[in-house]
Amino acid sequence: MPSVDRATRTSWLIWTTAVFVYFAAVFHRTTLGVAGLEASERFGLGPAQLGVFTVLQVGVYAFMQIPTGLLVDRFGPRKILTLAALLMGTGQLLFAVADSYALGLTARAVLGMGDAMTFISVIRIVAAHFPPRQYSLVVAITAALGGVGNLVATVPLTLMLGSIGWTWAFLIAGGVTATYSIVAFLRLRDVPDGFTAPKPEAVALGQIWPKVRQAWGVPGTRLGFWAHFSTMSTPAVIGLLWGYPYLVQAQGMSAKAASSTLGLLVIGAIVSSPIVGALFSRNPEWRMPMAGGFLAFALAGWAVLLLWPGDHVPVPVIAVVFLILTVGGPISGVAFALARDYNPSHRQSTASGLVNVGGFLAVTVAALGVGVLLDLLDNLMSPQAAFRIALSFCVVVLAFGGWRMLVWWRRARAAVFAAEERGETVPVQLRRRRWDALRVA
Repeated sequence: MPSVDRATRTSWLIWTTAVFVYFAAVFHRTTLGVAGLEASERFGLGPAQLGVFTVLQVGVYAFMQIPTGLLVDRFGPRKILTLAALLMGTGQLLFAVADSYALGLTARAVLGMGDAMTFISVIRIVAAHFPPRQYSLVVAITAALGGVGNLVATVPLTLMLGSIGWTWAFLIAGGVTATYSIVAFLRLRDVPDGFTAPKPEAVALGQIWPKVRQAWGVPGTRLGFWAHFSTMSTPAVIGLLWGYPYLVQAQGMSAKAASSTLGLLVIGAIVSSPIVGALFSRNPEWRMPMAGGFLAFALAGWAVLLLWPGDHVPVPVIAVVFLILTVGGPISGVAFALARDYNPSHRQSTASGLVNVGGFLAVTVAALGVGVLLDLLDNLMSPQAAFRIALSFCVVVLAFGGWRMLVWWRRARAAVFAAEERGETVPVQLRRRRWDALRVA
């Protein structure tokens, strides 16, 4: 991977072209958040069947991360982002004309495949066109602009559905995205002018697993996996699926108030992303302490929501807790910085795919766990009590991921110190602490 000394105007133009694909991905990913009622009527679905749309899309996303990393390493981010835009556009075009549940699921699966290819490709563009000291900041800005895509999916799409209807709204969204693939193909560059792209490795099917195993064997990759698992899952589960039912059914909010409260998740991520990214860029040694600090605050926030006396938590308290939880999205960017720092260039996208699996695996497990508990507790207790028990599963996922993150944080530190003793160059200078001498569990 070429290492540039400074970002140029061309670097920012290429990044802008790439980030529009990611903007579109987040837009398409969240469209069902405002089109859920219309989808229920169009396909004749109950709540459980409607939830399958989200679980399927997230599941496809998670499943595709390792193949996507291998594809980006093999063919470069330009070709993969072009394919991603085509797949997302095709998926929405299919969704626009789907008149059966099976075709609707197929459309969301195609969309999920395209969505899965975007972020890893964009951060590979960032790694090639920006100096290492700016990497975390630019990735954080990228994530913030993805949040804008979430906002666009909320208001403009709602207006489009109400004015021109389901078919035309999704035809326009899909058609614009598919057409943009031409722009991506023509404008993107895998590496800056004057640099030679690393020669891709032709990976046979029998070599895929060894390459994945090599990336997984790096302590920094394993640390990134668990950091992503523990930091991004909570805001995603609340924002994509269970936040709205919790606020309306358990907290008694109106639909408008619940939507406004959920909007804090997006606004908080947009505001905090550049701040977190700047801190990571200037002080890379702060990355893991900040992730650990977030987990402590997140667990405290969950304790407030789930243990609050009385049936209803005051709205200002919910708002503060949601704002704390939403910082997990920007904090999760540490996972990709770890994948970049601790893997050679020909394996960086594979490692990024692995760490990205962590977060979306946690989202899938937590979302399904909450849903199963709610089904089991239905009609046995009040909605307030049911949601308190069901959402406790998110705390279990968070605590488990946090424990594994701490274990691999220490193991990754030990690997860095061992490399320094061998005289090797390390990506981040670490200061030994007394607890580094303790035996790693």
